[in-house]
This record gives sequence, C-alpha cells and structure tokens, in this order.
Amino acid sequence: MSKVRIATVWLDGCSGCHMSFLDMDERLLAVADMIDLVYSPLVDAKEFPENVDLTIVEGAVSSEDDLHKIKVVRSRTKLLMALGDCAVTSNVPGMRNYFKRDELLRRAYVENASANPGIPVEVIPPLLPKSKPVHEYVKVDIFVPGCPPHAEIIFSAVAALLEGRMPDLEIRARFG
Repeated sequence: MSKVRIATVWLDGCSGCHMSFLDMDERLLAVADMIDLVYSPLVDAKEFPENVDLTIVEGAVSSEDDLHKIKVVRSRTKLLMALGDCAVTSNVPGMRNYFKRDELLRRAYVENASANPGIPVEVIPPLLPKSKPVHEYVKVDIFVPGCPPHAEIIFSAVAALLEGRMPDLEIRARFG
C-alpha cells in the first residue's frame, strides 16, 4: 500500500497549531507508517512538492510570500486543511486590518524603533493590504477551528482522512 503524502505549511501565525500537531505524541506513531511527510517546517524540504495528498496549513495570508505559497500549495495538493483560527478566520494576524498598511509599518519600524529606524525593503516580505483567511484566496476542503485546535481534534481529522472519509468536526471543534 502506498503512503499518503502529507505536507504542513506555516503562513502568518504563531506556530501554535504545529505545536498542537506535535502534541498528538504517541498517536503520531499510530499514523507514521501510513504517511510520508513530504514538506513541513518540521523537515528540511526547500521546495513544495507535486502530488501532495493532504496539506495542513496554519496561519493567515498576510504577505505576498504567503499568497504565492498558498497558491502553489493549492495547485499541488488534493485536499487542503485550514488548521486553526488564523487559517480559518485570520484571527490574530487579522487584527492589523483595522489599520492602513503604511501606518502599521511606520508605527512598528520607525516610531517604535530604538535603533536603525526605517521600513525594511529586504528580507521582510511585503505585506498585503489586509490579512485574510486562506479560503479567501484558494479552495479549502476542511476547516479545523481552534486557537490552537486540541491535538485530539487534529488527530481525529487526520485519522478520518487516512481512512478515506471526511472528518465530522461540527460537535468537537470550536473557535478560540
């Protein structure tokens, strides 16, 4: 039997969802023989691969880099899971949406800078005008809310998908 090719992606978020994913602890061993983790911040792959069966994406789409990455991910993925409130609603990254992008950058990099004030033009990816949830840019197949989702919810969703069925998270998952 061939293994299910799984990827995880981290956009604009705190990595709490990846930490919750790791909190599956020994349950990771229960699925390890059935999956091939082909891309993740947890491994050293540099380029997102082709033919991924499931990609689990954490974080909102907030920068040009995020937008490019999620479009590549979607084009190479059969099922896309938005994991956590940032991916589902833009949550904390979306708090910046009440401010104009230029005002936000000026406040962060000029007004509050103690050394070398100036808005960066290298290294930091250009921000989009608003931080938005993943589904506003690409089709999302599975939504798993939570900040972060509990490891049991993540395991239940992944286990259902590995069994060939869509997870039913309505009564188990919640926002916040």
